[in-house]
Amino acid sequence: MNQRALVAAGAASLLSTLLVATPAAAQDKEKCYGIAKVGQNDCANLSGTHSCAGQSKAEMGADEWKYVATGTCVGMKGLTAAQAKEKSMMMKDKMEKKS
Repeated sequence: MNQRALVAAGAASLLSTLLVATPAAAQDKEKCYGIAKVGQNDCANLSGTHSCAGQSKAEMGADEWKYVATGTCVGMKGLTAAQAKEKSMMMKDKMEKKS
């Protein structure tokens, strides 16, 4: 009986550690726009042309993002969401003027 209690306590301890550690790991990440290679984005883009990971069609597209460690995006020459939106709008305006 003592051995069962010890195993159960160990399993509960491990499970609680995993549950507590997961949100902390997620908090150490930030979205970094403009650094994703073709097919290597993490989720939906800003322009709404797709809603899933791995669907980027443009290399380093300003509206595509990847999760990176917090504080490393600028060093990778990435953009914040606000900067990415602004760059996407400017590119869209340029395309419309050419037409």
